[in-house]
Amino acid sequence: MSAEAADREAATSSRPCTPPQTSWFEFVLEEALLEQHLQKPSPDPPPVQLIVQFLEQASKPSVNEQNQVQPPPDNKRNRILKLLALKVAAHLKWDLDVLEKSLSVPVLNMLLNELLCISKVPPGTKHVDVDLSSLPPTTAMAIVLYNRWAIRTIVQSSFPVKQVKPGPPQLNVMNQMQQEKELTENILKVLKEQAADSILVLEGALKLNKDLYVHTMRTLDLLAMEPGMVNGETESSTAGLKISAEEIQCQVCYDLGAIYFQQGSTNVAVHEKAKEKFFKTKELIAKNGSSSLHFTIDEERLAGYCQACEVLTSSSDDASQQATPYSQIHSCMKSGNYQDLVKIFLEDNLTLSLPEQFRQSVLRELFQKAQQGNDALDEICFKVCVCNTVCDVLQGRTIDIQFCQLFLKPSKEKIDFLLEVCSGSINLENASEALKRKMAAFLKNLCLGMEDLQFVFMISSHELFIKLLKDDERKLLIDQMRKRSPRINLCTKPVTSFYDIPASASVNIGQLEHQLILSVDPWRIRQILIELHGMTSERQFWTISNKWEVPTVYGNVILGIKDSLTRDLVYILMAKGLHCCAIKDFVHAKQLFAACLELVTEFSPKLRQVMLNEMLLLDIYTHEAGAGASGERPPSDLISRVRGYLEMRVPDIPLRQVIAEECVAFLLNWCENEYLTMQVPLPLVQTNPYVKLGQLLAATCKELPGPKESRRTAKDLWEVVVQICSVSNQHKRGNDGRVSLIKHRESTLGIMYRYEVEFGSWECSLFFFFLQEPLVLTTILSLFVKLHNVREDIVNDIAAEHISIWPSSIPNLQSVDFEAVAVTVKELVSYALTINANNHFWLIIQADIYFATNQYSAALHYYLQAGAVCSDFFNKMVPPDVYTDQVIKRMIKCCSLLNCHTQVAILCQFLREVDYKTAFKALQEQNSHDAMDSYYEYIWDVTILEYLTYLHHKRGETDKRQIAIKAIGQTELNASNPEEVLQLAAQRRKKKFLQAMAKLYF
Repeated sequence: MSAEAADREAATSSRPCTPPQTSWFEFVLEEALLEQHLQKPSPDPPPVQLIVQFLEQASKPSVNEQNQVQPPPDNKRNRILKLLALKVAAHLKWDLDVLEKSLSVPVLNMLLNELLCISKVPPGTKHVDVDLSSLPPTTAMAIVLYNRWAIRTIVQSSFPVKQVKPGPPQLNVMNQMQQEKELTENILKVLKEQAADSILVLEGALKLNKDLYVHTMRTLDLLAMEPGMVNGETESSTAGLKISAEEIQCQVCYDLGAIYFQQGSTNVAVHEKAKEKFFKTKELIAKNGSSSLHFTIDEERLAGYCQACEVLTSSSDDASQQATPYSQIHSCMKSGNYQDLVKIFLEDNLTLSLPEQFRQSVLRELFQKAQQGNDALDEICFKVCVCNTVCDVLQGRTIDIQFCQLFLKPSKEKIDFLLEVCSGSINLENASEALKRKMAAFLKNLCLGMEDLQFVFMISSHELFIKLLKDDERKLLIDQMRKRSPRINLCTKPVTSFYDIPASASVNIGQLEHQLILSVDPWRIRQILIELHGMTSERQFWTISNKWEVPTVYGNVILGIKDSLTRDLVYILMAKGLHCCAIKDFVHAKQLFAACLELVTEFSPKLRQVMLNEMLLLDIYTHEAGAGASGERPPSDLISRVRGYLEMRVPDIPLRQVIAEECVAFLLNWCENEYLTMQVPLPLVQTNPYVKLGQLLAATCKELPGPKESRRTAKDLWEVVVQICSVSNQHKRGNDGRVSLIKHRESTLGIMYRYEVEFGSWECSLFFFFLQEPLVLTTILSLFVKLHNVREDIVNDIAAEHISIWPSSIPNLQSVDFEAVAVTVKELVSYALTINANNHFWLIIQADIYFATNQYSAALHYYLQAGAVCSDFFNKMVPPDVYTDQVIKRMIKCCSLLNCHTQVAILCQFLREVDYKTAFKALQEQNSHDAMDSYYEYIWDVTILEYLTYLHHKRGETDKRQIAIKAIGQTELNASNPEEVLQLAAQRRKKKFLQAMAKLYF
């Protein structure tokens, strides 16, 4: 029983398709029109679309006199339409590949059911109960054809389908699509229920050792014109298109193999059946040749199926099954034999039989297993990555970023393996000169990218390197390395560990001082100092290294300690601890600070509080670099300690301002806005400038986005920052004559007592660069952008999120150091992008900065990157608040100034109102630096295409005119199309154009 019986009305599904009783004139007229259409070289619409038109017309329901919807009537007109649909399918030789590509499941289901009816298959009869050998050839072929389509449709439905992005919603279109979707699901449900029967029918068809026939236009003519011939020639063995028994077996084996392979995901044993069918198909194609088949088989897909079946059905004890690299790799991954896996990849570097995508998929799987906690796989990941990289080099592909990441910290073992892979991947005797040049360039660039000369020497002294590079090239490389040698660590000889040196009075003082400089073990440092002080009491050992730096506020207290041994120990422990913090070695920093805290607790409450403060800062750094980096909130104890530090009122305690900055930034980054705005003590706000600034920032972020009357805090924050950026009477001039803000300056509000980091002519507070919370960072960034934009001489404004909350003017413009503000905006957005490189608003700001400074190529890079990150690399529509008209106009100007005039014309279409004037002017330019006519496929505006056609005709550029005519002749650009079709065509071209631009500028 067919799927149509479950989904069509009883009147249409159970009724046999009797031959239509038509007059000779009517039939000849219909046939002449159809044949005339099919004989055209490129008929419009294509033949397969005629099936849809005929069946849609034949299946339209009728309305009776009482306005009741009735099933389609069984009249002469509908029978003729169905017959014409069958004739079109016969013209296509019943090729399921062609029919499935162009017809929906419901339409093809209806067509094949009509074929069953006209082939005299009794309605309501289960095909599995019918003996195919006893049926007429055309009837048996119709049943085989229907059941082949049934299992092909089941297999096809299991594949993932990319969803087509809908255009603007239209009720009638949506209803039609929903009805078709529901009908398709119902048919698929019935087909899956009957799948077992369909498989049995096709297995029975394989046992037929006779040729079958399928209806042609001639046999269908006979059925229509002479009903008496139905039991005559149309059912005899000579009627219709002959399909040989071997051809039937070939196609049926392939379809059965596909359904068995699909079922193998839940039943592994079925893969054996799939393998049997696919290999049988392969044998039949090899025997008869694919050109002799009436129904084509995708031989590449068949080869893939055979390869997959070999892998899935292989066993470890069957050596013959392990012949292909794919099955060997599958076995190695399954058994965990990763060393053999590396050997396979290394051997394949010579044969290059494995595709790049397969190599990358294996590496991705290994990385996933390594990330799940299997640390032993890190080395295997590196080795496979090296094999892939060398393979890419030999084939002229770019080096993958994963190799660069894994090679950031080279070691002797890594270099040795890399050289082993390079040597094993190229046969110098038989290799071409091009291959040798690629390998030589790779090794040369590898040397130039290394800082350790020991590793460079390992590569440059290798036999392969000496053979590949000529003497002149090696000499040039050595000169290049010598020029940058000051930046290279020449101390390749390891220093003897101080644990190997006996601590006695006879040891040289210089050796002990050397150990003291290197050691980070607090107890060893104490032991060395005791020995040194036992040898001499005249020296101050805290001075032996100029790298030991302690803040002045601390140094004055520490150097006041009377006991020289204690003074040296406290100073060195603190200096080493601060250095370990700077290089993010938090484990050793904690050990050093803990030892120092234990030491000073015995004699100095002041230094004890200093160490507690430094350990608080260390805990903040440790959390931010560890759990905080993955979004985990800090423990409540740490938050309480931060609040306690800010509220601390212990007199005469030396304080580092950076701790206050970090504490306030810490509260802002973890959204402790309630504390900063409501709970922080008022005296603290009045005395600590960073708490005041943090309170204003927290209150402003809390009100976003709010009404204008609730933005008082934003105005307060604006006034504070404006005053910070104001040039007072205490300014000085730099060597270049420019005015800059001075160090240790106080504003009247008491905010920002000092500046620590110099950017150009301005010394900017570090505080803003401790902020990491996106909203806080966006707020302060938008404030500085607004401050930058209020200048009277600004031509190109910079756009920013929430920029409207700030005042639009400053009473005294001359008082603001706008040069310093511009530098701060530039540095802040660069810093923000290190926090989140995919924030499209920050990327737009960066692009605007480059645009304002006439760096148009860089500006385009960031405009395109902003669109890419918020649209899945332009596979989705870029949000209109990202690509505003202002952004598009700036992109147009960038392209124009880069002499990419065709890109200008295309971008003019992106505006809400197409700028034809600019587009036409750009197209008139003949000196264009872009791809010109190869971009025409991205133009969807017919007016621009018509202008291009006219322009090329006027210039006599025939070839380019033909390209423009071809572009304008595409059916989807027809102005008579529905709006959703036109929008879909525009969106598709936007996507392809922006992706092409991204590849050009990224």
